[in-house]
Amino acid sequence: VQLQASGGGLVQAGDSLRLSCEASARTFSGYRMGWFRQAPGKERELVASLRWNSGITYHADSVKGRFTISRDNAKNTVYLQMNSLKPEDTAVYYCAAGREGETYQYWGQGTQVTVSS
Repeated sequence: VQLQASGGGLVQAGDSLRLSCEASARTFSGYRMGWFRQAPGKERELVASLRWNSGITYHADSVKGRFTISRDNAKNTVYLQMNSLKPEDTAVYYCAAGREGETYQYWGQGTQVTVSS
């Protein structure tokens, strides 16, 4: 499984970005997909996740109401819509995939998101 993340960039506070994670796999049935981020000097944190079969999502409290994870089954792509961006959202964002009940096994390359105040 290969994951290709894209969509990062430099924006101003209050702007929006949409990250995409295109996955190469015949099916993601039974998988969960996640978006993580890591800011300089901080640990990597889970931002949002989605269970492929059920569509059930999770969003961290720090992004709830601003970020939305979604998927396009036909394109095997997971998105992270980020609205009302804040400087504290600045980080490298990673997408990941793993079978439900297991750790995330597959990781994409990071995409940098920088939010200026």
